[in-house]
Amino acid sequence: MKLAVLTPNVTALAQPSANDIAELARRGYRSIIGNRPEGESDDQPAWTELEAAAAAHGLEARHIPVVIGQITDQQVEEFRRSLETLPKPIAVFCRSGTRAALLWALANQANLTVDERIGIAGKEGFDLEPFRQRLSREDGRADADGSSG
Repeated sequence: MKLAVLTPNVTALAQPSANDIAELARRGYRSIIGNRPEGESDDQPAWTELEAAAAAHGLEARHIPVVIGQITDQQVEEFRRSLETLPKPIAVFCRSGTRAALLWALANQANLTVDERIGIAGKEGFDLEPFRQRLSREDGRADADGSSG
């Protein structure tokens, strides 16, 4: 399990298994946020299985499923509120970790510049450059289809 540390309190990773959730708890994580829609792939664990594993190991769990080209303002706001309110540190995930890193970058518009957010994600292996236009918008908002125009 490769952990991509975005901040001291937020780490992105690819799809974990229930066993990986136990490992996250052993490593001191206190919450998880899952960003994959249910049934995205046949080998994907059900959210209820991951949520149960989190509960069994004392972690809070939040499911904010998104599709990369269709991330809404409401989903970004829910993710931002979750980062603020869930016990830290928080592990965020999707299939590869890119959506989770993108949501983190969108949710941190007020705290970091576009270059800082793209740079942090890039150092951890996530290329957010294709999303620069959306990340650059003054208010961080986009149309419901994820475009910024």
